[in-house]
Amino acid sequence: MDLGIEGKVALVTGGSRGLGKQAAMSLAKEGVHVVICARTESTLYETVDHIRKMGGHISGFVADISQTDERQKLYESVIEQNGNIDILVNNAGGSVRGDIVSTTDQQWKDLLDLNLISAIEMSRLVIPEMKEKEWGRIINVASIWGREYGGGAAYMTTKAALIALTKNTALDYAKHGILVNCVAPGSIEFAGGSWDRFQQNQPKDVVEAFVSQNLPMGKFGWPEPVGDLITFLSSDNLGILTGACINIDGGQSKSLI
Repeated sequence: MDLGIEGKVALVTGGSRGLGKQAAMSLAKEGVHVVICARTESTLYETVDHIRKMGGHISGFVADISQTDERQKLYESVIEQNGNIDILVNNAGGSVRGDIVSTTDQQWKDLLDLNLISAIEMSRLVIPEMKEKEWGRIINVASIWGREYGGGAAYMTTKAALIALTKNTALDYAKHGILVNCVAPGSIEFAGGSWDRFQQNQPKDVVEAFVSQNLPMGKFGWPEPVGDLITFLSSDNLGILTGACINIDGGQSKSLI
């Protein structure tokens, strides 16, 4: 299928590993000029080298997306080297375990900055150009635990807010050709990720019990389907698909909405 996005410019935040890396790889396969950012220089440039060896067009910037000044600097650098951003994938994020009491004020602030404020500010930066061109795609990476109970209080709260932001932004800018959607992954396994660590650190019977009780397909998810979904949501083939939050979880979530 021709997705109609060859030559467009995409920025993927948190793009050096996991779901961000896979999104970058999937977009690059479609001929998109991909820009990724991450905090860790060595991991960032490993991913850049990997995608270039695949034949992809990619560049990388070291940036802490949770910091306002670095977001602005990243945006200006991308514009200077690549031109206007057509596709924004707000993937950077993290988690904190704990309930409302045990999670400290600083942990709340840090997770809000990383999971929510970064997506707000990056979207505010790219929307004026997208509006002028009457074409743009914004994809926010949330979680099934932004749609139903699961995870720590701060994680669940910030991911639910990101889903709400998606809906609000989509409705405000649909008439300008800017389509905004959200993906909500379930338990996705990748090297160094939380579910990889869970399997490494827990007894085998605990892991087996989790899989049996929570994952109808009998296994953890993997990044490639998520990257492909993000790429489709970046495409020129969406028609009227905007304001949606799409679960990609192997049937793990239970909510009907």
